[in-house]
Amino acid sequence: MTDQRSNSRWLLLLCTSQLFIMLVFINYSAILPLLKAEWGMSNTQAGIIFSVYQLGYIASGVLLSTLSDRLNIRNIFITAALWSGLANLLFGLFAHDFTSGLILRGLTGIGMGGTYMPGLKLVAERFESHRRGRAIGIYVGALVLGASLSLVVPGVITSLWDWRTAMLVCSAGVFLGAGLSLFVFRGYRPAPVPRSPRGFTGEILTNRPALLIILGYASHMWEMYGMRSWLAPFFAAALTGWGVASSTATATAATIAAVLVGVGAFSTAITGSLSDRFGRTITITLVMLSSAGCSFLFGWLINTNLWLTLAVGILYGWLIVAESPVFSTGLTELVAPGYLGAAMGMQSLIGYTMGMISPTVFGWALDRFQDWQPWPGVNGAWGVAFTTVGLGALCGPVCMWLLRRHPDSSRMARGKR
Repeated sequence: MTDQRSNSRWLLLLCTSQLFIMLVFINYSAILPLLKAEWGMSNTQAGIIFSVYQLGYIASGVLLSTLSDRLNIRNIFITAALWSGLANLLFGLFAHDFTSGLILRGLTGIGMGGTYMPGLKLVAERFESHRRGRAIGIYVGALVLGASLSLVVPGVITSLWDWRTAMLVCSAGVFLGAGLSLFVFRGYRPAPVPRSPRGFTGEILTNRPALLIILGYASHMWEMYGMRSWLAPFFAAALTGWGVASSTATATAATIAAVLVGVGAFSTAITGSLSDRFGRTITITLVMLSSAGCSFLFGWLINTNLWLTLAVGILYGWLIVAESPVFSTGLTELVAPGYLGAAMGMQSLIGYTMGMISPTVFGWALDRFQDWQPWPGVNGAWGVAFTTVGLGALCGPVCMWLLRRHPDSSRMARGKR
């Protein structure tokens, strides 16, 4: 019981640290409508800045997750957090056009890549398999809540002062989170991990169950990042269409998007616990089919009924991230501990590549269909754009069906698959 309480306190401290570090995560989305006008960007250019952030995240995430099998996670985590805070600070001070924004946002992504997966590996090392789904669910829930705050904090501050002040405040939060992480790692010593006789090739490259988990995760990331990256601009466009002033619409849209993203903080912990009880693949499949349905519907609701749009949006926000910790938990059960960091690096490479491409495809769809009216008075651009993320999400249940048929899937959730 003492160990459980100690682990719970440790997990709470780690989650609090990550909550502050995440303030730079999607803060660009909160101020995007203002940046588009100030810098004269198209939707496609705005999407490219989303994507270059993901590119930086992928580059560092793959490298640093793999190195976590060899190096002290403490040094990786703290250095990466400080890097992301500094890069975001420079964005707030010096970004003035598409090119400078592209470079500085990419540097921010490089820093963020060294916190999420190494932190997840810490949780996996600390909690046994039958409690791991819940623990990772809580950890991911803190990240989701942090992502929500990375929308609402800059949105509110921008409405009171300006977007540059908002970015500086977000960086201050990251530095605070990095300071808190010193207590997370107090007394931390990496446990020696035996190497698997199967080696890197056997544990990752030819490990069919692990690859199916990773591909399913990539499908999830395509949907989630496409939706999250454009959620605030969607509501800004909707509010403007309802006659709200542009500055008010931007701040209000950021707050609405933050709430919709934030509800996922509760769904991850619940879904992680359910997967401990009922199995990983069945939980993922049910959630992803439901979120894909929301993707196919949501964009068509623009400028219809505000309350209907909000109601569907809350359900969408609950579902879009709910299965994320289940994928990560399943991966920890299908790969030997000595190669878990490398497996997480592979998961980052494939998953965040999809997360990098999806926002740009979304922006392209908005530009391509901006004048299309499927019926009088209705602009179909947002409907088509959200449909692109839903189509990608359908690959996840297919991967889970194939995984469930594999005998090694019995290693997950004590045989509950």
